[in-house]
Amino acid sequence: MRKGYLNPDRVVEHELQEVGFSPESEKHVEDEDEEEEESVEKIFESREVPSWTKQLTLRAFVVSFVLSILFSFIVMKLNLTTGIIPSLNVSAGLLGFFFVKTWTKMLHRSGYLKQPFTRQENTVIQTCVVASSGIAFSGGFGTYLFGMSERIAKQSGDVARGVKNPSLGWIIGFLFVVSFLGLFSVVPLRKIMVIDFKLTYPSGTATAHLINSFHTPQGAKLAKKQVRVLGKFFSFSFLWSFFQWFFTGGENCGFSNFPTFGLKAYQYKFYFDFSATYVGVGMICPYIINISVLLGGILSWGIMWPLIETKKGDWFPADVEPSSMHGLQAYKVFIAVAIILGDGLYNFCKVLSRTLSGLFVQLRSTPSFSRRSLTVQEIEEDPHGSPQTPKESYDDQRRTRFFLKDQIPTWFAVGGYITISAASTAILPHMFHQLRWYYILVIYICAPVLAFCNAYGAGLTDWSLASTYGKLAIFTIGAWAGSEHGGMLAGLAACGVMMNIVSTASDLTQDFKTGYLTLSSPKSMFVSQVIGTAMGCVVSPCVFWLFYKAFDDLGIPNSEYPAPFATVYRSMAKLGVEGVASLPRECLVLCYGFFSVAILVNIVKDSLPSRFGRFVPLPMAMAIPFFLGPYFAIDMCVGSLILFVWERVDAGKAEAFGTAVASGLICGDGIWSFPSSVLAIAGVNPPVCMKFLSAATNSRVDSFLQRAGS
Repeated sequence: MRKGYLNPDRVVEHELQEVGFSPESEKHVEDEDEEEEESVEKIFESREVPSWTKQLTLRAFVVSFVLSILFSFIVMKLNLTTGIIPSLNVSAGLLGFFFVKTWTKMLHRSGYLKQPFTRQENTVIQTCVVASSGIAFSGGFGTYLFGMSERIAKQSGDVARGVKNPSLGWIIGFLFVVSFLGLFSVVPLRKIMVIDFKLTYPSGTATAHLINSFHTPQGAKLAKKQVRVLGKFFSFSFLWSFFQWFFTGGENCGFSNFPTFGLKAYQYKFYFDFSATYVGVGMICPYIINISVLLGGILSWGIMWPLIETKKGDWFPADVEPSSMHGLQAYKVFIAVAIILGDGLYNFCKVLSRTLSGLFVQLRSTPSFSRRSLTVQEIEEDPHGSPQTPKESYDDQRRTRFFLKDQIPTWFAVGGYITISAASTAILPHMFHQLRWYYILVIYICAPVLAFCNAYGAGLTDWSLASTYGKLAIFTIGAWAGSEHGGMLAGLAACGVMMNIVSTASDLTQDFKTGYLTLSSPKSMFVSQVIGTAMGCVVSPCVFWLFYKAFDDLGIPNSEYPAPFATVYRSMAKLGVEGVASLPRECLVLCYGFFSVAILVNIVKDSLPSRFGRFVPLPMAMAIPFFLGPYFAIDMCVGSLILFVWERVDAGKAEAFGTAVASGLICGDGIWSFPSSVLAIAGVNPPVCMKFLSAATNSRVDSFLQRAGS
């Protein structure tokens, strides 16, 4: 289970005391846990399960729309700053519960409440919000889509290879064309994934347990406390960001440029920038990720870049611009790309091998499926199992019965996939003339297999490889098209098509697992995912457009929103089309070395026993600061330190409220980006510039001002 999820089996104890665990009581605790787990559905046995149409309420979608806007701003800000996006499922579930619970309480007091708030409706909200805000990631606003723009192309020095500047109209159209295919591709496999294979889907399972706990008396009481804590830190974070804004009236001004460790360290991006967002992200992300990011920053900006700078005039021209891809910038970008590709290739092979081996084992035991995958009628006739069938718990029987009750016809899924594929194949070449119709057709023929692999792999490992499949499309389609026929734009557009398909496929199967554990109908899960995706196709482009119009330096290195992965993705497309001939001296050797090291580190990590392997850093996380700098890693490590100390002082409260504190910090700072964007568009500039200079520079500035005044 990911750090940040609250274990519902301990939800009551968190209100009263720290949870203890001793070897002597291990057997007793395990028995209690099994007994408690078996009794989850008995707690809700007396409550009527609403039909799938009643699970889809107007208030659920109104709340989902409001939260979608909030989370789209948060994800967009994270996307355009560092690209590190933590799981926000807990925040979505918690806020959805709070808003609708408040709504129903008001209606109950006024006597107008017609339908109580159920865990199924809570699941619909969760699904809709995550689907909508997920488009802010898979839509490529900080990666492939923005990588097509002239602004990013100028930094890469390849404007002649083709550009397509962002426009609200074509972005919305593109997302509507490509974002729904993944949903139809996995619908026929929902029973196999959830019931036959019994895949765990850790995130979906954790979300379901969280929602189930909210709707118990004890869980509802704790949820109210969590919301109050979230609200306090939301207000603090928002007001802190508002306060900081007053001091940013110029380039490199404000608290975010505070030279915490001195001006020399600041020059190499080592400073604490007082970002509430990344302190919160650090509290949610596992410790090893935060340490890995910091180690990557120390290795690159503390050791490698200063050494490579001494080769100026030898390895690369001395007179090139700092942002030129013919200078130091090329080493920063392409070494980061090499690490990402090495890590991605290893994990792709690892997850694919686990997927295929797991599938092989499952298929070999097919006869047991016929005994284990009971129909609704069989369960109703024999609710307690029989000697001929493996005994299922009461919870499993009840969940299976409701999961199989509302079937989505296979013909509907297949017909929907074929129809949308045909429409998309006809429309996309008009948006991107470099993307030929037969490229798209090949992608759509391969996509269901890749979507299944990604969904199955996510069920085993909780790891979606959507971006890895997208990178695979960049190289294959880009190389197929060639540099003379717009291979760069074709590769980036193909990346978007592939990423959206495999990402939404794994998201929907996670939602099916959540629905299975909360007795939510597969039909309501599918409909809420479709509606959430449609919301995201409109909300996310509008949020991005607000950022794009408000900040003229969006995507520029060292700006407030540098969008680092846009340059990385365009560089990958360039590499796939042009090869390695354009790289500076020794850059290719370093890329080969770090590509190999990334694979080797992963092999060592997986080979060691877990008690040692968990201390091995993650290459993917280490690669991020290679291009961007380690300043945000310091923020994240501060968040980790806060949580670490809190856990040592009061582990119970840290587990119960740590995610609420982190979510409040992230949400408050994230939502401030909306008023700051509006102020920027309206031409309202901060009144003060707080800048830090060395004593010698300050003396020269004072002398200049004195002479100018006289």
